[in-house]
Amino acid sequence: MKIGVMNDPSKSIYDQTIAFGKAGFDFLDLTIEGPKARDVDTEKMLSILERYNLTLTGHTDPCLPWAYPIPTIRQACLDELERCAMIFRALGAKIMNIHPCYFCPPAMRNTLVELNIKALRPIVEMAYSYGLTVAFENYKPPFDRVSTFKALLTEAAGLSLHLDFGHANMGRDNHEVFCRQLGHHITHVHFSDNRSTADHHMPLGVGNIDWKNAVNSLKATGYNGTITLEVFCDDSEMLFKYLDLSRKFVRKLWQ
Repeated sequence: MKIGVMNDPSKSIYDQTIAFGKAGFDFLDLTIEGPKARDVDTEKMLSILERYNLTLTGHTDPCLPWAYPIPTIRQACLDELERCAMIFRALGAKIMNIHPCYFCPPAMRNTLVELNIKALRPIVEMAYSYGLTVAFENYKPPFDRVSTFKALLTEAAGLSLHLDFGHANMGRDNHEVFCRQLGHHITHVHFSDNRSTADHHMPLGVGNIDWKNAVNSLKATGYNGTITLEVFCDDSEMLFKYLDLSRKFVRKLWQ
């Protein structure tokens, strides 16, 4: 099991990666998005990763309308995702996450899952050509339930599950249901706490997630991969205190 952290795209990715390395985290969950993480100097980043013995997992922009039912828009998003894939491959990543796409004309809302499936297939194939597995992240309806993910995983061959425990605490099917029914599909995990009403990204133990149950549910699947502490805080000093407390909490529960 490896514990990592995601960069804040409003700040320097290089400075943050150095700070995460000094703090002893295992990997960087690199999100490529604006304003300051849109472009990545791969040579500079690779040097930092190697200096601190950090590995990397890929996180893509959650605002891309990659499944919008206009071919030119989907192609533009596929091109952007391929640009990300090239960066991730250069930095040694094996996983590239993608978020559900909720953008579509109102009259097509009932086909949202089908639109996502259709657009996912070339994305998964493209990522595979760069040695990457696409991990689809659970979030809001209809992408908050196991039944939807069963369709996605069946229809988009090669797709895997990125299980966000904070999101599962807000959705119809919680982490226990996802782990029990789709545990063998999980390739990446996000941990953050909330109070079920919003995606608060709080330190673990502050919200109402049962973390003992969460960790046990995850371990029961045989998972031993990457766990990102997706904890946010504007104060950098407090952020690292929250991250350290959350890391210690996870390690204690894991043991």
